[in-house]
Amino acid sequence: MLPRVRAAVAQLVAGLGAGAGGQPPAEPRGDGYGEGAAGGSFCRPAFLQLTAEELRRAGDRVGRAVQSPRDSRRLPWSTGYAEVINAGKSLHNEDQACCEVVFVERRPSLRGRPSSREGSRELDGGRRGFYFHYWALFDGHAGSGAAVMASRRLHLHICEQLRDLVDVLQDPSPPPICLPHNPRAGPAELSRVPLAEDDGEVPNDAAPRFHLEKAVSHESLVIGAIENAFKYMDNQIEQERASQHLSGGCCALAAIYLMGKFYVANAGDSRAIIIRNGEIIPMSREFTPETERQRLQFLAFLRPELLGKEFTHLEFPRRIQPKELGKKMLYRDQNMNGWAYKKVEEDDLKFPLIYGEGKKARVMATIGVTRGLGDHDLKVFSSNIHIKPFLSCFPEVRVYDLTQYEHCPDDVLVLGTDGLWDVTNDKEVASVVMEVLTSYEPNDPCRYTMVAQELVVRSRGVLKERGWRMANNKLGSGDDISVFVIPLGGPGNYT
Repeated sequence: MLPRVRAAVAQLVAGLGAGAGGQPPAEPRGDGYGEGAAGGSFCRPAFLQLTAEELRRAGDRVGRAVQSPRDSRRLPWSTGYAEVINAGKSLHNEDQACCEVVFVERRPSLRGRPSSREGSRELDGGRRGFYFHYWALFDGHAGSGAAVMASRRLHLHICEQLRDLVDVLQDPSPPPICLPHNPRAGPAELSRVPLAEDDGEVPNDAAPRFHLEKAVSHESLVIGAIENAFKYMDNQIEQERASQHLSGGCCALAAIYLMGKFYVANAGDSRAIIIRNGEIIPMSREFTPETERQRLQFLAFLRPELLGKEFTHLEFPRRIQPKELGKKMLYRDQNMNGWAYKKVEEDDLKFPLIYGEGKKARVMATIGVTRGLGDHDLKVFSSNIHIKPFLSCFPEVRVYDLTQYEHCPDDVLVLGTDGLWDVTNDKEVASVVMEVLTSYEPNDPCRYTMVAQELVVRSRGVLKERGWRMANNKLGSGDDISVFVIPLGGPGNYT
């Protein structure tokens, strides 16, 4: 039964299966990725400044040399970064990284009218706006094309979404419900945007409907801008995948520092944690077939045509055998956290929408992550069943207010792709962070790079007769590993 699904499962077991609107922004100049990057040829982040020989070593899946920026001061806040290629899982390192300081300029007036200069910084050259700091990791699968494009453009989409908010975010009063027609209106004009009841007399029986307004915070506006940026990035990948020869998809993890707060956006199975005074603060959660089981099942329940008459939205502890028809078996549907018994029917013999557990769990026996960018052409093996409808490009955004705590130079935000977290848990990462940082002076700019390198080296392990092994002799990570270590405290970090 279902030979194409069985073939997909066999391919998965063999390690060959898939891994885990608006106008697009202009192409950035001087990206340093090398020719053919969008098409998926081997390239590494521009901030590494790799020579031709170093690029060759970075692509060696036997030696697996760890790469870091030569100048630890090249990245903002002396951020540490390190990466290593996989041990043969894919031809190239499909992880990508980006670190930028981005200026958000207020959108020019459509009417050509001068506007108020209140509430927005005027910088040299008369530009008005603000900066944000940006770090991001992109874990590609089934090719590096989507990860490369996202690493080059996602921050530009975030910038574009923030342009309408330049005055609003710098005005301490609550955000207006409606923006004026003039996009460059100053805070005074924004605060005078008419409410619904100002347009005329409101009937007594309709007054409650018009007077109730939901309070919206500045923080939620930034979150919305980031969420929309991910959506537009995914749309751009869809629109340009043919012309740019983009392959596969990618998980995306981004940290944006804006006006004293960190916004950590995650779509996929990468992870971010803050280590503050030895305490571990999770800043993301993984999105997998198991963690998003009910969302996937509910979509399949509402739109059964997406299952192609070959899958069932119900979950069972194991595959049902034809001889078990009529028996009662444990199951759960989209509404259940627990389990119950149901009589096995013919429709239950179909392949389950979610199959496997842990790192082996897959949607339609194909993909192990449920959020990310790209994957627009992904189908069930040897079929015409599209998987993209079940995948979400929207991230979960968590906020951390740096101004609420007094941070020391040993407090950091760690971003890592799943190659790190598959073999190293949060406590072990925190232990390495504290161990390395205590061996360097607090004002040593290379200390965070050394932390990133040590995290990658320990998770990769050492090549022995039985493969890459960690210090505890357990199997090291054979996946691509990329890590940012971002200091939260210390002199000059917030300038």
